[in-house]
Amino acid sequence: MSEQSAMASDMASPRRQSGSLKAYFGTAGNSAVTLICLAVFALAAKAAISWLLVNAVFTGTPEDCKVASGACWPYLADKLRYMLFGIYPFDEQWRPLTATLLFIAAMAVSGIPRLWGRALIAGWIVLLPLLFVLMAGGVFGLTSVPTSQWGGLPLSFMLTFVGLVLALPLGILLALARLSNLPAIRILAITFIELVRGVPLISILFMASVMLPLFMPEGVTIDKLLRAQVAIILFAAAYIAEIVRAGLQALPRGQTEAAQALGLHYWQYTFLVIIPQALKTVIPPLVSLFIGFFQDTTLVTIVGLLDFLNTVRTALRDPNWQGIAVLEGYLFAAVVYFVFSALMGAYSRFLEKRFRVGHD
Repeated sequence: MSEQSAMASDMASPRRQSGSLKAYFGTAGNSAVTLICLAVFALAAKAAISWLLVNAVFTGTPEDCKVASGACWPYLADKLRYMLFGIYPFDEQWRPLTATLLFIAAMAVSGIPRLWGRALIAGWIVLLPLLFVLMAGGVFGLTSVPTSQWGGLPLSFMLTFVGLVLALPLGILLALARLSNLPAIRILAITFIELVRGVPLISILFMASVMLPLFMPEGVTIDKLLRAQVAIILFAAAYIAEIVRAGLQALPRGQTEAAQALGLHYWQYTFLVIIPQALKTVIPPLVSLFIGFFQDTTLVTIVGLLDFLNTVRTALRDPNWQGIAVLEGYLFAAVVYFVFSALMGAYSRFLEKRFRVGHD
């Protein structure tokens, strides 16, 4: 930056600061609104600090919490493992803990663009079976744990990640099929997408839980976790298809014509030229969909699975703590969902900036 540019920036900075302050205190009305908001924020912060820290109970029994006017943190200490891992055998809970930490670490590494490549894909191909073995056991001296005993945060992560990873390519294919020039393929894609999008997720899960076994041969059953996973994949694929279709239609026709002029056939220019550009433009709605599905895993309770929020709800029914720490349990769940949703939102903004979404 030149010396003149630096001086101009320094001179403009006070003006910007003055302008921003004027927006809050420039008029009597703005000043009144600002002061009222500050007062409300101060009162809310005082009440929160008083409840969370000043009047809170940090050690003790349910009886101690009954007479306290603040938060009951012994409840979280007593129920934390159950809320995180559900009814997974207590002595084996190091396995879902290890699987969760490995998954979070792998997701953090996968978020670094310079590491994207075949090595990263190979790493996930190795990691996913390892995580399943850790959870299921039955080999390498690990006690076998049926999927009916899986629950809590690891289950929420698994349903969301596996569901969306498998739904994304299916959704892309459905979007391409809906834009196809072949009537039969286009009609089938439209029918599937509109049928799935026309009903709530809970009805799809109910169908997978109740109706699907009726079509199976006698004596053949499908694991209820697999049923829920398939339902989530199909439901997410229909929504992803519409988002990707919007991205495909937003691209100028010249992109396809230029690729065809280079001699690329349909599948080459579609997956090397068109799809990458379309996905770049729909990063915000895709991430919003991912966040929504992470939160919607709470609906798997319809098939008898206990995801994270449902383990929190179940923990609140303990007779020893019932009616004592309701707010603490839901507050803990809200913080966990907020943290992971906020991280996904922040990463979405990072990708938008990196790929310059909007072409600013």
